[in-house]
Amino acid sequence: MESNKTNRLLALDIFRGMTIFFMIVVNTPGSWSHVYAPLLHAKWHGCTPTDLVFPFFLFIVGVSMAYSFRKFNPDDRGAWIKKVLRRTFLIFIIGIALNWFPFYHKNIADLRIFGVLQRIALGFGGAALIVIFLRKKFIPYAIALILLFYWGILLLFGGDDPLSLEGNLVRNIDLKLFGEKHLYGGYGMPFDPEGLLSSLPSIGTALIGYLVGQMIINSNALVETIKKLVLYGLLFIALGVVWNFAGFPINKPIWSSSYVLFTGGLAMCFLALLLTITDLWSSHRWALPFKVFGLNPLISYVMSGVIVKIILRIKIGDEALYSWIYKNIFQTTFGDKFGSLTFALCMVATVYIFAYLLYRNDKVIKV
Repeated sequence: MESNKTNRLLALDIFRGMTIFFMIVVNTPGSWSHVYAPLLHAKWHGCTPTDLVFPFFLFIVGVSMAYSFRKFNPDDRGAWIKKVLRRTFLIFIIGIALNWFPFYHKNIADLRIFGVLQRIALGFGGAALIVIFLRKKFIPYAIALILLFYWGILLLFGGDDPLSLEGNLVRNIDLKLFGEKHLYGGYGMPFDPEGLLSSLPSIGTALIGYLVGQMIINSNALVETIKKLVLYGLLFIALGVVWNFAGFPINKPIWSSSYVLFTGGLAMCFLALLLTITDLWSSHRWALPFKVFGLNPLISYVMSGVIVKIILRIKIGDEALYSWIYKNIFQTTFGDKFGSLTFALCMVATVYIFAYLLYRNDKVIKV
């Protein structure tokens, strides 16, 4: 039984490491003009394989939280709240620092406030506080309330076209609170896919992961656990698809409630697959790269961002080193799209060297 518990923790590391691996691949193509379709996000409504990566990470954050909260005692609630708020704050600040790096090139008055790490911070922090204050039996109701409330306020206060890029409430709130200079501009207008209001349903994603983690911890029959994960996963997928066609489309940029259910269900099924491979089949040698990333996920992600920003700032003539390397090495050798992909894989390999050194020296950098 003890070996099963160890393997289940390994399955979590592998799952977490896979999400970091694919985050880096998705975020660092040689050229955004040459990317295979599955490695692109859906333009608005819809879901591609790439749109699964981020919610999968938040899901596994929730699963891991179930393990870290095993020692939680209501008598120590104050200490746990301080711990959660500290971690939330640190991750959020690291995200802002990554947006600002290398610091000299952008005035803080024009700095984007939100981002991937900020979404992770808010998703984790909100979910952790709910776990601290609510009994476990009430958490499913909290998830349902969050998703229904989010759906309702988007429809009621989003204007004539409440689920459009231009008219959604997420964008309108961010514009009023923070101003367009502090928002992401990659959609052709100021809109942040990791905005403030859309962080609310991401708490639901983390809470789903937490309940799954509780189920795994309390299980003494692995096969039954895997069956339950698949059953619940298929149910959540079906609910997400039904909600998608019933008026709340699956949509990553606004992190729609149907998206939470759909991706949560897929995450359950994928975790069931990993548990089958690592526990039932005792097969995990193939997963060393993912385990390496999974032990130090946040620092690996941050390192990938730092490397990209550095080589974007270094110039060869009038061209950034980033694009020069792609054009003169990868595009020339492998062609447009495959060259762009191999560039991204080399970025993964570069970060892997850093993460592997930490792994070999038993270093786990925690926030």
